[in-house]
Amino acid sequence: MTGLSFAPDTLRESTFFIGKLNKKIAFREAISALHDVVVSDLRFKPKDKTAYKEWAAQQEALWLAEHMGGYNVDAANKRIDALRRELTEVREKKSKIMQPFFNAKSKYFNYLYHKDRDAWIVLDPVITIHPDEMFFECFSQDESTYGKLGANYNVFKEVNDFKCGTTNIDYSADLYNEFQKIRDYKDTDFKVDPSGFEIKTTQEELFKEVKIDLPESWVRGFLQVGSAMTLPATSFDLHPMDVFNFCLWLRRFKEKKGPRYIKYVLDPGQPVKVIFEPWGKEIICSRSVYTGSHKQEIKIWGRRRLLILERLIAVANKFTVHLLGTGMPSFYVADLGDMNFTLGLSGWTANDWSRAGNFDLMAPRATVEDSVKQKVFAGLKKVWLADAAQLADQLQLSTAEVSGALSAYTQAGRVMFDINKKVYRLRELSREPLPMDKLRFANEREQLATELLKTVTPKIKAEQIAGAGLKLSGALKAGKRTYNPELLIDEDERIKTGNCDCSFYIENKLHKGPCEHMIAMRLSYNSNKPS
Repeated sequence: MTGLSFAPDTLRESTFFIGKLNKKIAFREAISALHDVVVSDLRFKPKDKTAYKEWAAQQEALWLAEHMGGYNVDAANKRIDALRRELTEVREKKSKIMQPFFNAKSKYFNYLYHKDRDAWIVLDPVITIHPDEMFFECFSQDESTYGKLGANYNVFKEVNDFKCGTTNIDYSADLYNEFQKIRDYKDTDFKVDPSGFEIKTTQEELFKEVKIDLPESWVRGFLQVGSAMTLPATSFDLHPMDVFNFCLWLRRFKEKKGPRYIKYVLDPGQPVKVIFEPWGKEIICSRSVYTGSHKQEIKIWGRRRLLILERLIAVANKFTVHLLGTGMPSFYVADLGDMNFTLGLSGWTANDWSRAGNFDLMAPRATVEDSVKQKVFAGLKKVWLADAAQLADQLQLSTAEVSGALSAYTQAGRVMFDINKKVYRLRELSREPLPMDKLRFANEREQLATELLKTVTPKIKAEQIAGAGLKLSGALKAGKRTYNPELLIDEDERIKTGNCDCSFYIENKLHKGPCEHMIAMRLSYNSNKPS
């Protein structure tokens, strides 16, 4: 019998769950894939040449002596032998003197590994218990990859009791090893209690993992992922064998030069075609037909992170891909029956979620009164999950008001968007609710836009485009130059496309969110449009 137990934050309102695992092998593979996210780090690591340089410096004198030894070979060789013996003695003395330091250094890092994992592994999973499912969320060490595993209660049997809420734990190597002990012929107890997360399998000892606190960068990454999930995306399904072919190619070949991207060629009614560069390798996904309305090509970087999906291929029914655009984030949702696994990739590996992305600026920016925000949050808290239209009907508010309020709470870390079920879920990352006046995500360009509007009033032309949304075109003078931003905003108040002639947009497009001129135009339009 295997027992699993996770520890909630004891200073929060209690959260707990008790049950036995039913879908054992599928859960083992899915939770192990989540571990692959936690330990993933694809940042460039230059080769350490310190040892070689030390050796070369030590050998320099010997090489010089050997070169000059031609004048008197015997004398030079004797001198070299004497120097080598002397150098060996010095190295032995140095090693003996430094050994206590090396031992202390080793003990210190071992202590960090076991007692203060925040200094060892930065990002660790959050567990949330909801009325319909339990889900785990985490980030990679380089903060460019997001993982979420959702499991409904068919994954468990003999569910004794549970209480909805959110907590976080440390997904350590020891906990990962305990998951590998799960077998079909063994019973596995699964428990979330106020003291820890426990796992216990038949004929195995009980293992408990205690909770930790969340790093600030980890929380910021969550807020950006939540905002990115709400943006318009191109979506299609892939057969598991298509994902297998992607992973097989990435395993077999290692690129030595650029370009290093995957290009999705999407033609309505035709199989999805994928091109791997720099080889120009085409993979036709004959089992996966694109059902969109128009042809397009989308390029995705940081493709080796897709290897995280490898372990899920054998247990997945299909993979649903959501692409925000060329160089933009992408999401891959694995349908595992009673479970789902979401892999969120930033635009490229170096463009991590916690620092480079500003997708909160592209989310709905409708002005919503605090009383309306509180009403929306209270309504969501009663049901735990709902889409904007459902809440609008329930609370007798407009969909735009509800979307704006939910967006604000998403950026505050109190609500998340579930891209799999297309609903908003209550998920409070912070122990204490943030003040209402801080619900908007602080951002330098939004601050610049607000300051800009104090001195200038943009000239704005608004045009409603059927089936697309609202197009805003403006002229905004800043200093000695006039900027001409444009935005296309959909019916849910989200930015679909945009452009500007400023240097920030020319350099980054929308990969880091809109520029201050686009934001200023939108804020000005929202404050002056007829009610």
